Amino acid sequence: MEGIINNFRRSKTNQNTKHLIISLDGIDSRIKAQKFLGKKVIFTTETGKEITGEVMSAHGNKGCIRAIFERALPGQSLGQKVKVA
Repeated sequence: MEGIINNFRRSKTNQNTKHLIISLDGIDSRIKAQKFLGKKVIFTTETGKEITGEVMSAHGNKGCIRAIFERALPGQSLGQKVKVA
């Protein structure tokens, strides 16, 4: 399944670049998003490197998920596609 990176997890003053909020295609509720807990998320860079992460929780009530990656993603990754396996 594919998803789109919406934003980094952040507060008013801080931003954590390892934690990302991802919206999934066809998922529109928190209950459906919770079925993806523990699944792997793969982001592929332009050079072909793969950065992996894991779905940790649902985010909000509209079907977004919160994923933690093994290393921080660049700002250019916002709006890019990821694979959820």
